[in-house]
Amino acid sequence: MPAVNAFLNGTAAVLLGLGFTFIRQRRIEAHRLCMMAAFATSLLFLGCYLYYHYRIGGSKLYDGTGLLRATYLSILLTHTVLAATVPFLAAVTLFRGLKRDDARHRAIARWTLPLWLYVSVTGVVIYAMLY
Repeated sequence: MPAVNAFLNGTAAVLLGLGFTFIRQRRIEAHRLCMMAAFATSLLFLGCYLYYHYRIGGSKLYDGTGLLRATYLSILLTHTVLAATVPFLAAVTLFRGLKRDDARHRAIARWTLPLWLYVSVTGVVIYAMLY
């Protein structure tokens, strides 16, 4: 299941990058579809993640030491804190985009995209460091 979660995080990151590229090209429909797919992928990830951790009753501990352990814990801390905020930011951003409240959508998307990308990419990094 951790590999599935990493795959879903990586997929979300790719979709976010494509969505950003499409909006820079003014391809609004392609942007909309990518961002909705990224949101759905992230929701699927969240469901799988919660199920996995409920099923195993905890988390896998990192075995590394020294600088690698400090790096891992730094990434994990920032990932966890931001992962708690991204679903709310993403939902508001998506809702404003779907309503075509473009000015307010753009204003929050400038914060949501980099945070969401960071959480998605660091999710894959954490998986790679653990497994």
